[in-house]
Formats: sequence, C-alpha cells, structure tokens
Amino acid sequence: QVQLVESGGGVVQPGGSLRLSCKASGRIAVPYLMGWYRQPLGKPREMVAEMNSAHNAQYSRSVRGRFTISRDDDRDTVYLHMSAVKPEDTAVYYCHHRALADYWGQGIQVTVSS
Repeated sequence: QVQLVESGGGVVQPGGSLRLSCKASGRIAVPYLMGWYRQPLGKPREMVAEMNSAHNAQYSRSVRGRFTISRDDDRDTVYLHMSAVKPEDTAVYYCHHRALADYWGQGIQVTVSS
C-alpha cells in the first residue's frame, strides 16, 4: 500500500501562484509515475500534470506554460507549481501515484477567486 498526503491548497486570487505538495509513503516500488489530477465541481476528473521516474513531464493543454510539476525522489514527494491561475483552475486536486497499482490522495481544494 502507498499513502499519499497532499498539502498547500487554499484560496488564491486570479493571476496568483500556489504550490501543492504530495508526499508518498508506504511500500513504494520504483520506477513510478506521480502527478496531479483535478475535478471541478460537477465535471469529470482530468489529468493536470504527470512526471515519470526519468523526470519526463506531460501537461494538459489547459495548464501548459502556467503550471510546473517537479519531484524530489529522495523525499518521494511531487510538487505542482501553479502560476497565473485562472478561475477555471478551481477544483479539487488529487495526487496520483502509479507503480504496481494506482493510488490516490484524499484531494485538496484549490479556489481561484477575487
């Protein structure tokens, strides 16, 4: 089992920045993929950004150029640096870990509002 604990969510003004963190613990197999999904209210969950063990990243079209994913393998932690945020970035953000199985964090709310 892998446990994922997210932090860093909250309310941010349009155009502002926020950083999400997700730390994995438990029986972590290597290599693994780790990243972020989000689910706006009433909409399906969508991939935001993911990074594999080679540190290759992929982003959704809606966040490319504004969000940056990074990971610290020594700490088994992945980060999502969000900048130039928009109201449409408002969602519950979920950390995702994939190795031998898929694991999800409990979700953290990000609200972009003035």
